[in-house]
Amino acid sequence: MNRNIQQLVRPSILNLNPYSSARDEFEGEADIYLDANESPFGKFNRYPDPMQNRLKERLAGMKGVDLDQLFLGNGSDECIDLLFRIFCVPGVDKALTFVPTYGMYEVSAGINNVALLKLPLNQDFKINEGDILPYLSEHSLKIIFLCSPNNPTGNLIAQESVTYILDHFDGIVVIDEAYIDFADTASWTTKISEYDHLVVLQTLSKAYGMANLRIGMAMSSPEIIKLLCKVKPPYNISGLVQATALDLLENSVRHAKNTTLIISERSKLVRKLIALSSITKVYPSEANFVLVELQNAVQRYEALREIGIIVRNRVQIVANCLRITIGSPDENSALIKALQSFDNVKFED
Repeated sequence: MNRNIQQLVRPSILNLNPYSSARDEFEGEADIYLDANESPFGKFNRYPDPMQNRLKERLAGMKGVDLDQLFLGNGSDECIDLLFRIFCVPGVDKALTFVPTYGMYEVSAGINNVALLKLPLNQDFKINEGDILPYLSEHSLKIIFLCSPNNPTGNLIAQESVTYILDHFDGIVVIDEAYIDFADTASWTTKISEYDHLVVLQTLSKAYGMANLRIGMAMSSPEIIKLLCKVKPPYNISGLVQATALDLLENSVRHAKNTTLIISERSKLVRKLIALSSITKVYPSEANFVLVELQNAVQRYEALREIGIIVRNRVQIVANCLRITIGSPDENSALIKALQSFDNVKFED
């Protein structure tokens, strides 16, 4: 590695004096709060803990990381945006990802005026290491985004490909593990102490059933976590969200049961989809969705929408494909029943 973390950071961020509240300078519970110009009246009159300490302690224990290795964002999307702000000089630096993949990398790059290089995955949605080699030494390339399990393809990025990038790229490597709870593999969080330029993103939105709360996690070296805390908005996660998440996390048995059920339903749904005459391929998935190639994909998507079943149209990203989330047993049965009925319908191309 030729560059250290400090050399990767935007000069304006290195020189930034972060916003600091009196709550950052005080630990414990005070008797009287007269520091933040809040109303003294009401149930929700106080600002939340800006560092989310209780929730962080709970999540750090669950994820097997230290407190100084964990950052909480308003969804993983905030973490993605902040990484662009910290490491990429607008109009100068670049990021890289492999397509097809999660669309917010491109959106955040555009918002931050950062060129995003998009290298195609091969026909099996794997990385060709030879394709990336010329870019690894490019000085203006600051971040590489890897989504694993990948969205919308559902597959894991091969461990050897990730290791190759970590070993040969001295910029920031972000592994987005939003769907890792549904995969039969260990998280890359086990490697964050080994690679100080590795950032692992996870979320409570998927397996934990808290999409409405918008809680994303970034796990990395303490140096990168400090930078994320430096640039985040002062109170980026509300007190109501923090308290609700803590309450829901108490029921670990329910989480494990629901995750197991989703994985089981994924297998059942795949078997039933393959049996349909309109389905030409169901891609292997380690996520809570499947990517399905089918005849007349757009027409079948519209037909499902008309009867109130919403799936994701991905035909512009992967030809003739819809992405289908694994629902409850009843929801999955309703989907299969609808698709079976469409097999008797003649769709116009």
